[in-house]
Amino acid sequence: MDSTFGIVFGALFISNIVLSQFLGLCSFLGVSKNMRNALGMSAAVAFVMIMASTISWFLYHSFLLPFGLAYLKTIVFILAIASLVQLLEMFMKKHSPGLHKAMGVFLPLITTNCAILGIALINVQKEYSLFDATVNSVSTALGYTLALVVFSCIRERLDEADLPESMKNLPIALITASCMSISLLGLSGMH
Repeated sequence: MDSTFGIVFGALFISNIVLSQFLGLCSFLGVSKNMRNALGMSAAVAFVMIMASTISWFLYHSFLLPFGLAYLKTIVFILAIASLVQLLEMFMKKHSPGLHKAMGVFLPLITTNCAILGIALINVQKEYSLFDATVNSVSTALGYTLALVVFSCIRERLDEADLPESMKNLPIALITASCMSISLLGLSGMH
């Protein structure tokens, strides 16, 4: 069993959901062109990731395991995440239209973000307690935010760089993301 510090450090750096496990790459590459979008997506993903992983943990331990239906976890988790995002969107639209408008396109994008499903499955696979699953979810959300914000800062600088035409946009973004991923590889022996 991992210590709380081990879970936090591992989720932030060693097993970073984007840079080490390569989950959530669509939003990582798609919204990282400017800091505002990166922060908006990070906040939305963090909130939904924490909520969805907690709900998934309860569903798994309260219904799926006791009734011998653990093999349905992926389908149940997908439905739980989609339902959560839909309920959240309806709630925000009714009670906080300003926040709903600010979130804009980020909420529908979260439904298909594989990092959210990934963390719910990882928490179950590692047999974390509710506390450890929550710590892992919060740390993973922070790791996602860290990766996205750093990547966004680098991409904003790269937009101003004098690059060959063939390297602009996605090619240099992929090279940059791979360099960021490699930079965390040195920490993998610490886990």
